Amino acid sequence: MSFAYHSALDLTRMIAAKEISPVELVEDTLARQEVLEPALNCFVTRTPEIALAAARKAEQAVMAGAELGALHGLPLSVKDLISMADVPWTFGSKPFAENIGPVDAPSVERARAAGACIIGKTTTSEFGCKGTGDSPLTGITRNPWDVSKTPGGSSAGAGASVAAGLTPFALGTDGGGSVRIPSSLCGLFGIKAQFSRVPLFPVPATPTLAHVGPLARTVRDAALLLGVISGHDRRDPFAVAGPVPDYLGACGQSLKGMRIAWSPTFGYARSDPEVLRITEQAARAFEQLGCTVDLVEAPLGDEPLDIWTAEFYGGVGTKLKGLLTDSADQLDPAVVELLSGALDNSIEDYFKLLFARYAFREKVRKFFDDYDLLLSPVLPVAAFDVGLNVPPGWEDRNAVSWVYYTYPFNATGQPAASIPAGFTEAGLPVGLQMVGRINSETDIFRAAAAFEEACPWADKKPPEPVG
Repeated sequence: MSFAYHSALDLTRMIAAKEISPVELVEDTLARQEVLEPALNCFVTRTPEIALAAARKAEQAVMAGAELGALHGLPLSVKDLISMADVPWTFGSKPFAENIGPVDAPSVERARAAGACIIGKTTTSEFGCKGTGDSPLTGITRNPWDVSKTPGGSSAGAGASVAAGLTPFALGTDGGGSVRIPSSLCGLFGIKAQFSRVPLFPVPATPTLAHVGPLARTVRDAALLLGVISGHDRRDPFAVAGPVPDYLGACGQSLKGMRIAWSPTFGYARSDPEVLRITEQAARAFEQLGCTVDLVEAPLGDEPLDIWTAEFYGGVGTKLKGLLTDSADQLDPAVVELLSGALDNSIEDYFKLLFARYAFREKVRKFFDDYDLLLSPVLPVAAFDVGLNVPPGWEDRNAVSWVYYTYPFNATGQPAASIPAGFTEAGLPVGLQMVGRINSETDIFRAAAAFEEACPWADKKPPEPVG
């Protein structure tokens, strides 16, 4: 029996009822991984021994009648920007091919403690610096909906593998959209919670922008995983203190009276007409769910690209200064180009942009005094050909600035998600972005779950790739 495309919640029920064995589930997952990997190239490191050891432990607990964890026996993958103890931690980069993770990151530690069986580290664009799914170390990762297309990045392997039914969910990272981008291009629900709701450690290159979050085929599966990995950790000085919100409990709550803003371009973006049609139709569907939906052309003011760029590429550029000076030929040329001017700002210029970020965050906070959610496209396009750094027709933008819609909310830190909105005529997924108020992930989950019920997508599967 194949367990591909089963939801995490269904699998946990089946394991608890002894209808399936965790070992049987993980063995099936590893066999499917072997079949899919030549076609999709989702993994930089596979960890079958770790997964099977966890599965055997999970099975023993089931047979002993012990209390079961929230992820008991479930297969999971971890993006290779997240540390796992004693497992390669390569950042998609040749100079780091032999680097080993020193500790389990808090998200990994919590997932393993809850019973997850980690099958491997998934591919990323180099240092998470691009919105597409290739790196010098791992080559090209492909989109299961069309293997000639990119799954997006930088959580490329996470998005492609979950969309292909390998695991019900995966851990990704998001410093400028890297959970939401592949979720949009691969037909998944992906969310970055409030900044540092999921604590970060070891310290990343972009410590004030980066998030760890789930990519999943269903809203409730994402809620399950996010609930496990959320919560304060003393190693992260920004970590959100206080109780973890009840993400699963929010699913199924009424949307009556919810105030929603819909913005097709944020006043500065350019988007494919088919993507705009699909996402606007999805946004207007919330009116039938009891919400008010207002068109707001420019909710954010001027494009905040310089604000985000200074901090993101300043952090990565500082971390990699030695490599940029001595070994640039080993790096992705597009990443070198992005980082080449990252350290040119004077300290005065940097702090001007930092204070501009605080002003931008306050402007957006005030906007949400009038709205519970802001909706927009996640991306201006559906998936495009592999090997490109920007979509055709967007050559005036660079390898990250074409993702107009996502990075602003890393600058503000508030929760944001991608939810499947529909498909293009070519059969490619399109994502709708849902942005919540500060510390209000539950608003996203109740809206997303209601939309999923009204417009289900999890029954739609990509064609089976052939290696």
